[in-house]
Amino acid sequence: MAPEPISPEEARRRKIVGVNAETVTNVTSTDFPGHYPGEDHTWSLEKFTENFSVQYHKNAPHDAVFSLIGLDASIANAFRRILIAEIPTLAIEQVFVHNNTSIVHDEVLAARLGLVPLTANRSGLNWLKYRRRIPNDDIGDAREEEQKGEGATDTNTVVLKLQIECKWAEGIKEGETDPNKLYVNSNVYAKHLVFEPQGSQSKHFPEPDGIVRPVNPDILLAKLRPGQVIDLEMFAVKGIGADHAKFSPVAPATYRLLPTIDIVSPILGNDAKKFARCFPKGVIGLEYVTEEESDVMGGELEGKAGEEKAVVRNTFKDTVSRECLRHDEFKGKVKLGRVRDHFIFSVESTGQFESDRLFLESVAILKMKCVRLKRSLANIMK
Repeated sequence: MAPEPISPEEARRRKIVGVNAETVTNVTSTDFPGHYPGEDHTWSLEKFTENFSVQYHKNAPHDAVFSLIGLDASIANAFRRILIAEIPTLAIEQVFVHNNTSIVHDEVLAARLGLVPLTANRSGLNWLKYRRRIPNDDIGDAREEEQKGEGATDTNTVVLKLQIECKWAEGIKEGETDPNKLYVNSNVYAKHLVFEPQGSQSKHFPEPDGIVRPVNPDILLAKLRPGQVIDLEMFAVKGIGADHAKFSPVAPATYRLLPTIDIVSPILGNDAKKFARCFPKGVIGLEYVTEEESDVMGGELEGKAGEEKAVVRNTFKDTVSRECLRHDEFKGKVKLGRVRDHFIFSVESTGQFESDRLFLESVAILKMKCVRLKRSLANIMK
C-alpha cells in the first residue's frame, strides 16, 4: 500500500517544538520509520535534497549568519563542534625569552603571544605540516625527535621575532606628561612581531600580503618605559582547537532554532501595543482591522473595523523570552515555539579565514570523516 500523505498543517505541527510558560513540549523528533503507521519516513538522498536548503542572512568577512533548513540536530551540532575544534590554524606554541626587563612576567607574556591570532597566505597554511608535540620537560626525547627529523623544520614551524626597546623621545617640551610623546616604543603591539622565513617558506608565504602576520596589528602586548627591553624568538605551529583554544578559528560559533509565534485569537487595541512591547523591536507589528475582516459574520473581528491588531512581522528577530506568557490578557491567544529543523548559525571568525570559508571547511572535514568511517566499515566487513 502506498504511504498516506499528510496535510501541510500536520507536517508543520510535528516540526514545532512548543515553548510554554513553564515547560517545553514536543521535543522528540518523530520522522523515523515505523512511528506513524502507513507513513514512509525512510531516509533517502532524494528526499533530503528536496527538503534541504541554505539561506544567508549576513555575510561579512568575519561575521556570517545563515540558516540550514531541513537538517537533523546531530548534523548541525557536528558542524558547530568542527568549527570550534577541528579546523587547523596557526598559533605561537613556544617562546624563547632572550631578554625581558618589562613588568610583564615571561610566562604571562608568552601566554598573551600564544593568543594572538595569526594569518598568512592560505595555500602556505595548507602546505605547512603538523609538528609533533614534545613535552617541554623531556629533553632527551626532544633531541631524539630532532635526530629523526621530526622536530622543528621549515615545513612545520614558523619563526617570529620580537625585539623592541623603549627610549626617551627627543625634543620634548617641558611639562609634557603624555607617554606617547615622552617615550618611543612605550607600547608593544602585535605589529612589532616580525616573520623570519626559514628554508622554502619565503616561496609559500610571499611578501607583502602572504607573510605570517597578526590578524589585528593593534593588539597590545605590553607597556615599556625607558631602558626596558623585550627580546624574544617564537615558534608558531599548526594546530586545532581540540589541542588548545588558541588554535580555534572562531570566536562564537553558535546556532539556534527559528522561533515561531502563532496568534490564535485576535489581540486588539491597547493589548496589541502591550503585546508588541513583549518582543524585540520588529517582531510584532500593528495593523488596522479591515472592513472585509470586520464584515465576517460571527468572526472574532466582527464590528472591529479600524481598530489596531497585533500581527507577526519577523520571528527571526525573536529571542523567545516568553515575556508575553506572563500576562493574563494573552493567555490562550498566542502559541510560541521553535522549528525543529531550521538552524540559524552565527559564525564569527577570529580573522584567519572568512566566516563563510570556515563553514565550507567544516563541511569538507565532516565529509572526510564520513569517508574514513565508510572505509573502516568496509574493512571490517571483509
